[in-house]
Amino acid sequence: MTKTKSDHDATGLDQLDPTTTPARDAANFRRILAARANLAAAEQELSDAVHAARDAGDSWSIIGAALDTTRQAAQQRFGA
Repeated sequence: MTKTKSDHDATGLDQLDPTTTPARDAANFRRILAARANLAAAEQELSDAVHAARDAGDSWSIIGAALDTTRQAAQQRFGA
């Protein structure tokens, strides 16, 4: 039988054996998953907003001020 990538790289819930791991309310787990998804969406929105500002001609100094950081830090994080 050929093993798939998931057979070799099981992580998180894939590592739990349902016969030995008791079931619990998954509300907190779902909350963590939702927060991670929201964080990823917020990071993408921030990146898109910075790139739109640059495309519109805004300086790294202005963008840095909006991010409450230096222009150098803003350029290093979001620049090409």
